[in-house]
Formats: sequence, structure tokens, C-alpha cells
Amino acid sequence: MLRIIFSLLILFSLTNYSYSASTSSDGGSKSNYDKAANLIKAAKKYESKGKNEKAKKRYERALKLLIKSNKEKPNQADTLNYLGFATRKLGNYEEGEKYYLLGLKIEPNHKGINEYLGELYVVTNRIELAKQRLNVLKNCNCEEYEELKDIIDGNKKSKY
Repeated sequence: MLRIIFSLLILFSLTNYSYSASTSSDGGSKSNYDKAANLIKAAKKYESKGKNEKAKKRYERALKLLIKSNKEKPNQADTLNYLGFATRKLGNYEEGEKYYLLGLKIEPNHKGINEYLGELYVVTNRIELAKQRLNVLKNCNCEEYEELKDIIDGNKKSKY
């Protein structure tokens, strides 16, 4: 009986170790989504410094990882938000809009999706649709509302 308990303890510790090595919460390897999110943050920094080619490469890499992430865990609003963002940043507005709209079906009040979709609408000259996204954000007391409002009002240029 003692051997069985000891064997189970060893087996449990080995499976727990191998599981933890695949997760990001305990310092193990990161998920495709997490890697993509980091690439997008880096791309935004490069963009703000005018290093657009470096930014583009990060968006391209992020997009590949996000597609993998969406296959692994389909239809997560945050993943669809970043899929829309990266796709839009690479100049494919139609595809970006599709991802955003899928994300809104899952989470209609998602702040990031509503802001970024509103920005896409401004860039594609559909101001009334952008105002609809702003209206969704009006009570969130969040920076996404202020960012989109400034872009719609012309106080801030969209980088998209």
C-alpha cells in the first residue's frame, strides 16, 4: 500500500511539473496569445518612433501567432480584438473589421474592440458607425472612450 501511495505521489509530481512547464502563469513558456500581445506592444513602440518597417514585421509575426491561438482556443474576444488590430495595422481593413465584428458577437461591450473598430470606421470614412462604437463606450469611464472621441472629433489623428 505504501508503494502505491509513493508511486502515485511521484506520478502526480511528474505530471504537475510537465503541466506547469507549458503554462505562462508560473514562469513557463508563454501562450501564442501572450507572445502575440508582446509583439503588438513592441510594434506600437516602434511605430511611435517612426520605425514602421520594424513595427510591420512584429505585426506580421503577431498575426501568425494569433491565428494559431484562435485555432487552439477559438472565438476568444481578446484574441479576435488583436487579430483585428494586427490585420488592420497591416492594411487589411476588411479582414480586420470581420475579426472585430466576430469579437463583438461574443462580447458586445469589449472596450478594445469598440475603440479599435471605431478607429477603423474613421479611417474608412464611416463616421456614423464610429459614433455608434463611441456610444457603446460612453459610460465606461475609460481611456478607450476618450481616445476614440478625440479621433472622431479630429483632435487626434488616428495612426491607422
